[in-house]
This record gives sequence, structure tokens and C-alpha cells, in this order.
Amino acid sequence: MKLGELANRLGAELRGDAELEITAVRGIEEAGPTEITFVANPRYAALARTTRAAAVLVEPEFQEITAATLRIKNPYLAFSHALGFFYQPPAYPAGVHPTAVVDPTAEIGAGAHIAPYVVVGPDVRIGEHATLLAHVVLYSGVRVGHHFFAHAHSVVRENCVLGDYVTLENGVIIGADGFGFAKTAEGHWEKIPQSGPVLLGNRVDVQANACIDRATVGSTEIGDGSKIDNLVQIGHGSKVGKNSLVCAQTGLAGSSVIGDNVILAGQTGIAGHCSVGDGVILTAQSAVSHDIPPGKVISGSPGFDNRVWLRAVTIFQRLPELLKRLDRLEKKVGAATAPTPNEKATSGSEAAE
Repeated sequence: MKLGELANRLGAELRGDAELEITAVRGIEEAGPTEITFVANPRYAALARTTRAAAVLVEPEFQEITAATLRIKNPYLAFSHALGFFYQPPAYPAGVHPTAVVDPTAEIGAGAHIAPYVVVGPDVRIGEHATLLAHVVLYSGVRVGHHFFAHAHSVVRENCVLGDYVTLENGVIIGADGFGFAKTAEGHWEKIPQSGPVLLGNRVDVQANACIDRATVGSTEIGDGSKIDNLVQIGHGSKVGKNSLVCAQTGLAGSSVIGDNVILAGQTGIAGHCSVGDGVILTAQSAVSHDIPPGKVISGSPGFDNRVWLRAVTIFQRLPELLKRLDRLEKKVGAATAPTPNEKATSGSEAAE
């Protein structure tokens, strides 16, 4: 593809040779003379001056460099679109493999690809153009919208409801029993029935080996456009709003409520029954056990305001030095206030009188 054509398709301003032939998209350090790359993070701006790439996607005000530039407000999103021009994922033709087990009461929309050893249970409803790869299992009563894509070994449990354009990566479990147990008088843990389904909105992506548990009562819900990363645990009865990101190894205890446009960075934790307001960001390895109002940036465990946390971490790193200084100061003050030999003698004679 010519660079000029690529710029037109992306809606970018081209500064450079429109006749350059572009063959692929690659990272800024690996890109070669027929490839395009991008700069979205200021930390990589210096690499743009030395890259071997034919062209670089940058923001409109980016400095002039030797390579051609395609200037656009969101270079990272443009990079994603450019990838789509050069990379085509595997295509899966419509049809049901002979080894698949599809219950006679199930309804599957037009254009579906049902791969080997898929199991579709009773009373399941699947929209048009679904793709179910090998060993996917849909329990009874599942409802799935159009353009559903389930990678191998993902499972949707009974009566869960998924919207349109939902993607489940490998090993995802939607609707496993929530972790609910009550202690008996004899001290045994007795399982509480988990009766409520999981409801996923439209355009929800759930990455590999994530688990979204069904609710004891009511439902567990993920809003439209939200993305759930690898190895995330979402406890029973939790609610995640629209367009939120829940990053790898994050855990939500039961009945957590997460607002819209929230970012929970890697290995964050939310205690049960806590609410996190719209637009909140929890930085990596943060943990909260109280409600967080909208718009806050939270760090640490237990979590508190990110700006205070940054100052606290700076002080924490200086604690050994400050302790030494305090010790020296105490010794100096102690020496300055200690009585002289004359003062001791005087106070001794006064006591004798």
C-alpha cells in the first residue's frame, strides 16, 4: 500500500513521500524501511529520530523528523486501524462440525461456525455470525447476541446473557458459581446456591482465563464496552459499568460496584460491597476497602490519594537516612543539655545543705 493511500484511509496529514510503499506495521525499534510505526508515549519520542521506519504515526504538533510522518490526534488508535489493513485474522466458514453436540432445542443464527467438540445445551439462543471454536461449552438457557466469538475452551454457564460483539478468549469462565458459603452450628461450611446469571453488555471482551462468577441472587453485570483482562476474578453480584478496564490479576470481591470509564490497573483489589465511582483510576497493586468517589486516582494498599501516596513513597525511601539524621540530632541535643561537672558539684552541695 502506498503511504499516501494509507494516510487517506486513516484520515491523517502526511508529511513525506506519498509514493513510499508500505508493507507492514511494526514497533518503533524494529520497524524497517518499508514499514510504518507510531509514537503515542513521550518516552519514545527520541526513538522517532533514529527509527529506520518509512513513516511514523504521531500527534499533529510532533517535532519534524527525518522519517515521513502521518499526523493525527490519536496515533495509537490509528496504529490499531493500520494493523487491520495489513493483518487479517483467520476466517471461519459457516457450518457445524460433525463432532459438535448441539441440542435440538437450541437456536443458532445464520452464518455460525461451530467447531469440533463444541457443546451447545438445551434452550440456548445464539445470534447471527457466531464463531464457537473447539471445546467451547454453552450450558442450558444461555442467550448470546450477534457476532459472538468464543475461543477454544471457554465456557458460559446456565442462563447467562451476552450481548452483541462479545469476545471470550481461551479458558474464560462466565457464570461459574460464586464463592458463597454459610457456617453451620457444627462449624461446617455449607454451600449457598448461586441462582443469578452473569449479564454481559455489547462489545465486551474477556481475556484468557478470566472468571466472572454468577450471583447468589440478582445478577453479576458487565456494562457495554468494558474490557476484562487475563486472570481477572469478578466476584458474585458485582457490577462493572460501561467502558471500564479491569487489568490483569485484578480481583473484585462479591457485590463490588465499579462505575463507568474506570481503570483498575494490574493486581488491584476491591473489597466486598465497595463502590468505585465513575472515572476512577487505581494504579497497579492498589487495594481499597472503602468507597471511592468519582474522578479519584488511588494508589497503595490500603489505597489513598495518588498525590499523597507519591510523597509518602518518596519519604519512605529516605527513612534510613532520616533515622540516621534523627539519631545524630538526639545525641547532639543530649550532649548540649547534659549538666557540666561544675553544675553537678553545685547541685550536690546544695542538696547536702
